[in-house]
Amino acid sequence: MSTFIHLIADYGNTDPAFSEVVHRLKAEDPDNHVQTTAVPPLSTVATGFWIEQFGLHNPVFEDLLIYSNTAPRTEEAAPQRADEGGKLCYLMLESGVPVVAVDAGYNLSFIRDNIKEFRVIDTPETGTQFRSRDTFPKRVAELANGNQDALGATRSIEEVPPKPTMVVCHVDGYGNIKTSLSVSEFEPDSDEVTVELNSTATAVTVSDGVSGVEEGAIGLIPGSAGGDDPYMELFLRGGSAAAEFDQPQPGAEITLR
Repeated sequence: MSTFIHLIADYGNTDPAFSEVVHRLKAEDPDNHVQTTAVPPLSTVATGFWIEQFGLHNPVFEDLLIYSNTAPRTEEAAPQRADEGGKLCYLMLESGVPVVAVDAGYNLSFIRDNIKEFRVIDTPETGTQFRSRDTFPKRVAELANGNQDALGATRSIEEVPPKPTMVVCHVDGYGNIKTSLSVSEFEPDSDEVTVELNSTATAVTVSDGVSGVEEGAIGLIPGSAGGDDPYMELFLRGGSAAAEFDQPQPGAEITLR
């Protein structure tokens, strides 16, 4: 049976690296279909956010496998984790979706509480810096076809840092800012809060939907990601919230007061 492989990586929207990796995946098994999603360079926050959305919420189906390669090779500031690309790991989510991803930064943090199985994948030492093209596709194809011979030691979810609770996760094409703050974690005292982001502070309307925000105002509402417990989203009615906050990038910290 063919597998729908959703590739999430930080190569860049138009980078031919995506094409090279897709070619390798198809060469390993021509029957597999590959879909790609780009995240900003080295952004494990954006990677983790989309692994959760695709693996748990949008929607889950039997032949889906998520393959992710965002692998910073330097020590990240938050959390402090020394990486030389990180270990390639296999995870089975409670939704039944398998994930093959590099354990680095926050890549696995958004699915941390939904992991049923967490294993290292044994990969050959090739010396290549383009592991996601030269080494990983063979393992991805094997796992997509049910071959688990390359699975190694079990890992503990305690090794994975919790997701950050107040950061930018994604900025969409309309300038809406998707955050890591869930509706269940947000208990405002009024229908207006001050949002500080990217050295900009502005008053924002708190609402349960777009219709509750006036034209030209910035709103903080439940967004389109996060499933039954949506993540809060900043949007500007009739404009771009991202432009108002000087184009924040995933990982930028948000303060509410």
